[in-house]
Amino acid sequence: MNIKKIVADNKGFLVFMLGMALVRSALADYYSVPSSSMYPTLLEGDRVICDRIAYDLKVPFTDVIVKRLDDPKRGDIVTFTSPEDGVRLVKRLVALPGDIVEMRDEHLYINGQAANYEPISMLSDDHLTPQREFSGEQLVYKERLGSLDHNIIVMPDRFAIRTFAPVKVPEGQYMMLGDNRDNSKDSRYIGLVKRELITGQVKRLMFSLNGDHYYLPRLERFGFKV
Repeated sequence: MNIKKIVADNKGFLVFMLGMALVRSALADYYSVPSSSMYPTLLEGDRVICDRIAYDLKVPFTDVIVKRLDDPKRGDIVTFTSPEDGVRLVKRLVALPGDIVEMRDEHLYINGQAANYEPISMLSDDHLTPQREFSGEQLVYKERLGSLDHNIIVMPDRFAIRTFAPVKVPEGQYMMLGDNRDNSKDSRYIGLVKRELITGQVKRLMFSLNGDHYYLPRLERFGFKV
């Protein structure tokens, strides 16, 4: 096999693929949501667009920050590399450096201020944890605390960490929680996340396919802003 000839014959394609890899590593990327940890906001089968330069410009394929462009904000949906095992995750950023955060029986407190929880009804069961995964009671609330204003799911019958003592978030680190509060492996389990491990911000979906219904498209979620 003549490697040089193969490279020469496919030079344009290889340059294109390298360019795509660089763009996905440094500028923008897309991911398929694999789990229900961010229901009801992100659903299994959603393909999200990740802005990789929302916060930092990095050396491609690394966590090395070249220039800080903006600071992550409370309430942002972010992608990051898990400090536990290196897996890429998507969660909501709930606490910033210097914040004192705690949870009491599922209620979030930040800097001594309690979040407000308003019960709501979902318009579609598609936005609840799939029955094949959990068949118990699911309650949906609007969680509000400053710039936090989004829907969460709680599952009273499922084991989860619902209470933890006050923690002061160190400089350069952030606390992440899933919107599907009792079905998310987040900072309660894997620890706080350093800034350099944040890989981008999610603001919009590309499209969504419903795997429980023959991968039919969820047309209302095409281009949907989260």
